[in-house]
Amino acid sequence: MKLPRVTGDKVVRALKRGRFVEIRTRGSHCHLYNEQTNILVTVPVHSGKIIAPKTLKSILKHAGITVEDFTKFL
Repeated sequence: MKLPRVTGDKVVRALKRGRFVEIRTRGSHCHLYNEQTNILVTVPVHSGKIIAPKTLKSILKHAGITVEDFTKFL
């Protein structure tokens, strides 16, 4: 499945629906944590910029979420 083209804000919202909790924001990067899986993910949130496909793929890999599940959370 093809990766969707989304901004950092939408990625953060989708991960929050996937049981991640925002633990801190430092500069333009948001750190999300999942207590059940003990995973920390960092998402760049640059004012309305679309996240590069390889960056999004890396975020999803670290979060342990498939592209199909991610599109459901959007």
